[in-house]
Parts: sequence; C-alpha cells; structure tokens
Amino acid sequence: MSEVNSPWLIVGLGNPGPDYAANRHNVGFMVADLLAERIGGKFKRAQKAQAQIVEGRIGAPGPENRRVILAKPMSYMNLSGGPVSSLRDFYKVPVSNIVAIHDELDIDYGMLRLKLGGGDNGHNGLKSMTKAMGADYHRVRFGIGRPPGRMPVADFVLKDFSSTERKELGYLVDRAADAVECLMAEGLERAQSTYNS
Repeated sequence: MSEVNSPWLIVGLGNPGPDYAANRHNVGFMVADLLAERIGGKFKRAQKAQAQIVEGRIGAPGPENRRVILAKPMSYMNLSGGPVSSLRDFYKVPVSNIVAIHDELDIDYGMLRLKLGGGDNGHNGLKSMTKAMGADYHRVRFGIGRPPGRMPVADFVLKDFSSTERKELGYLVDRAADAVECLMAEGLERAQSTYNS
C-alpha cells in the first residue's frame, strides 16, 4: 500500500482516567476528542491495543479525503509506545503517517509547532514512542510554557490549566485540530507555514 493510500494514525498523548482529564499533559487527548467529534465518531476500546480509537475519514470528499485512526493510548504517558506500535502494525500505517499531538514545555502557552522527527525533549510519551518505532513520525507540539518559580516540571504538567489559560483553551485546541487536518491534507510545509507560531 503506497503512503498516499495508507491510513493515518493520529495519536493524542495523555493519561487515562478522570483525575488527569483536564491536566496540561492531556492536551493531546483534548485535540483527539475534538477531531473525533468533527468526524462524528465516539472512542471505543481497540481490540488489538491498549488504546481507545475512532476510525473515520478526514477532509473534503475527493483526493484530500484521508482514512484516519484517531487513538488515545490507555497505558499512561510513559508507556505510549506499546499501544501506538500495535496500532501501527495492525492498520499497516507507515511511520511517516503517524502524528503525535502532545504538550510542549519549551513553547509558550498556546503556540503550535509542527515537525517531522527529532528528539523527545524529555517528554515521556515521545520517548516511549521513539523507543518503540524510531523518531520519524510527525509531532504537533502544543505549547504549555515552563512552570512558574521552582515548581517541578512533573507537578506542573499534571496540574489543570489555569483559569486564565482555560479562557483560550477551546480556541487553541480547535486550532491544533485544524493543524492536524492541514498536515494530512496539504503536507507538513503548508501546515508549518500556516500554523507554526
């Protein structure tokens, strides 16, 4: 199957369970939830992996319409690679058609950066994915900024967005979902020039 005809695997990174749902670390899940809503799907447990998935199509009818598997690993962040590589194998997705949506400390809140490959920058979800299948997948990096003062990074990412941040969060998640759709339909360069901030 050529990469043009291959499905895309869009992975929102986060931690399962209601205690984590609104954490900064779970912004990948938030974007995946919105994409599922856009295609009219509901997440269900995957048969072949420790993940929840939605299958559908993204894009206008025609050549830009892409088959997509949206996934939320249910393994906790630092073990995301196992479920993602199982889904990749089951659906026969080339690594270049995998997109990880994740929180990024080194970018200001709400800024987006799209890229292909690279390091994990200390992000445990990316570290696990890269260990499982190499680094040549796409990333949609959603800026959450650095922790204030001397707050440890682990505490910061596992806290909910602040009330000020939440005022814009819906708009920013929407924009990140748009960026994923643009990446799939029009390619990385176009998505970068439109959404990298």
